[in-house]
Amino acid sequence: MLGSRPTRDPDWLRLSEASGVLGVSPATLRRWGDAGRVRVFTTPGGHRRFSRQGLERLLPADRSHRPSLGSAGLTTTRITRSYRRARREAASELAWVLELTDEQRARFRERGHVLAARLLRYLDAPDGMAAAGQLREAALNAGDYGRVAAAEGLSLSQTVEGFLRFRAPFHHELATAARRRGFDTRETTELLEAAERAMDEMLLATMGGHAGSVHGRRRPVRGQAVRLGRQRATQ
Repeated sequence: MLGSRPTRDPDWLRLSEASGVLGVSPATLRRWGDAGRVRVFTTPGGHRRFSRQGLERLLPADRSHRPSLGSAGLTTTRITRSYRRARREAASELAWVLELTDEQRARFRERGHVLAARLLRYLDAPDGMAAAGQLREAALNAGDYGRVAAAEGLSLSQTVEGFLRFRAPFHHELATAARRRGFDTRETTELLEAAERAMDEMLLATMGGHAGSVHGRRRPVRGQAVRLGRQRATQ
């Protein structure tokens, strides 16, 4: 929420400092502040200050007291299988997926595996500093995913659709693992909320990676290549 407080209070951080604590971009933190997800006030000079205590609540809690997600059965292989099932069920809604070549599918599968692994490391991080580092790496991996999607000829909307299809299977497997290991309600809620925040940041990074590549030469997916070839043949 927005308010008025002294600007030299050490418990209130500048935008750059606050984004560093969470490992997210300043743009993401501004959006969270506007939405009321973090405590923020504006100085008389128009600068935002963020509550250190509020930011720390957004970081994954200390996981030293509970088993790792891997020991609870949540692995990248399991997530990948769940995602593939969901993708097959949604194939009729995402016709462009059927037009991908086997080589393109392999490239996306490889990068999706990297994203899932990085997200699990973030959620299993032992402390806030480690979590912030893992989230920064996850954002870099997501940016690479967006660049690859652009290079393969996918539009931004197709790239976002593909990413969003990953969220539901991941949350399902995360909740299943939490139940299997007997996490209490608070632990499960914190886990799901942390995953949601991380995916928000990864989605923005994916979009940024795609946008940064749209001016380059891109290869169309197979169906687009066929249509372009037919168009050229008739000209």
